Amino acid sequence: MNTADIVIIGAGISGAVLAERYANNGKRVTILEKRDHIAGNCYDYIDDNGILVSKYGAHLFHTNYEEVWAYVNQFSEWYPWEHKVLAQVEDKLVPIPVNITTVNTLYGTKLETDQDMRDWLDANRQDIPDAKNGRDAVLHKVGDDLYEKMFRHYTKKQWDKYPEELDASVLNRIPVRTNFDDRYFSDKYQALPKGGYTQLFAAILDHPNISVHLGTDYFDVKDELGSYEKLFYTGPIDRFFEFKHSLTEKLEYRSINFVSETVQQEYFQHNSVVNYPGREVDYTRIVEYRHFGNQTGPQVTTIVKEYTTDEGDPYYPVPNARNQAIYERYRAEAEALKDVYFVGRLANYKYFNMDQAFKNALALYDELEQPARPVDAATTNQVAAE
Repeated sequence: MNTADIVIIGAGISGAVLAERYANNGKRVTILEKRDHIAGNCYDYIDDNGILVSKYGAHLFHTNYEEVWAYVNQFSEWYPWEHKVLAQVEDKLVPIPVNITTVNTLYGTKLETDQDMRDWLDANRQDIPDAKNGRDAVLHKVGDDLYEKMFRHYTKKQWDKYPEELDASVLNRIPVRTNFDDRYFSDKYQALPKGGYTQLFAAILDHPNISVHLGTDYFDVKDELGSYEKLFYTGPIDRFFEFKHSLTEKLEYRSINFVSETVQQEYFQHNSVVNYPGREVDYTRIVEYRHFGNQTGPQVTTIVKEYTTDEGDPYYPVPNARNQAIYERYRAEAEALKDVYFVGRLANYKYFNMDQAFKNALALYDELEQPARPVDAATTNQVAAE
């Protein structure tokens, strides 16, 4: 196989950004992507109902990073989208994150101010400032009853582990609001790309120096690769090393089974995303894609029920002490390699939001190719630690 100066495994966020950066620096770039499409888990398309849907679950872009916002705006127009999520708790639909409306709806209270909400939380939460696991993190934020209603069983469905079996960081990511703000995110920039994410990635990769090989698994062709300056790997780190440190204890990943249904009505639910934190159903949420971008058309809609599973393509790592210890052995192996770099959620065995994935890839490129350029210290430390 003819290769180039730079070989990149994977055409998702990390791979696409690195390819674009190197191509614009005059390097010839080859991307090997085992799927039959670009854009990684952000891939979207028009389905049989004429609705723009995401094959691997809804992706909502939000960021406070000015450099990331400037970067993505080079390749697509964006329209504002403030994402909102509802949860079906018992017989009520309530906002997530927990806010004043959530509490008033579930408990019949009449909270009105930030101070009312803070007082309610103080009266119900447990004082666990140094949370050791996800359960401690939630109890410290909202207390026992909301933990049971909204977090305990949802976490089990999502991760196949109860909150106490996960690192505190998993549940600490979920904010609690002391006002009526029902937006899922509070970042300065919240938007979706016009025309979807696939066209965004197509624009990023639209460069004569970039060659993309779809349906090509690196492990099937690695012995055919010629020489190259650098190789960037964005897949599961344990697979790269042939699972050598997972013979007895494997790194855990979670996958998702997406079950799509056509419903003969304009809308199925009140919101784009409704979570189901209880044990009444096995799926974690229902996504109705017609809501995104206010898509119009015939009286038919597409909904997707999401069931998390241990089988299938790995989508995200399972953060706890056991898995971290196994990963550290792989990271030591990775750091010993010359001109091979591991980047992204699966390669770094770390959860990234979309903007963090963009930022991480941009920072890695700057660190390797522009050492004289000042780099944000936090970003440099993050890349070095990964």
